[in-house]
Amino acid sequence: MISKTSSNITETQGQGPLGRFGRWVAGSAKVAGAAAFIALLASSGTLANAAETSSRMAQERHACAVVMGLHEPGDLYDTCVRSLKKSLSELDQARLARSDRSGCAERGFIPGTRAFAVCVVAAEQAAGDVSR
Repeated sequence: MISKTSSNITETQGQGPLGRFGRWVAGSAKVAGAAAFIALLASSGTLANAAETSSRMAQERHACAVVMGLHEPGDLYDTCVRSLKKSLSELDQARLARSDRSGCAERGFIPGTRAFAVCVVAAEQAAGDVSR
């Protein structure tokens, strides 16, 4: 009888039958969903034009507002968008660096040599000049 009363009190306080564990699971599901969405964004490739940039911004905002359930406007929402934008930018840069390294290796430069390093730096600088 006491446990039934205790259970009713817990449920009326908004914790439900699973208590904190249920909230933790719900939060974990949101994080897992956001991670999957980030992976989807990251696999979409590098930015090529303004239309892609606009689409990517919309996807970042969607991930934070809908997937993560953050309120717009708000500090958490803004932080989420900035963090996601930074993470995706770093992924783009890493992808470009891998591409530069692969291109130099395909042209016959041997990784670990001075010539290979010069080739990679030159490719990165050329890519930087094109994006400006």
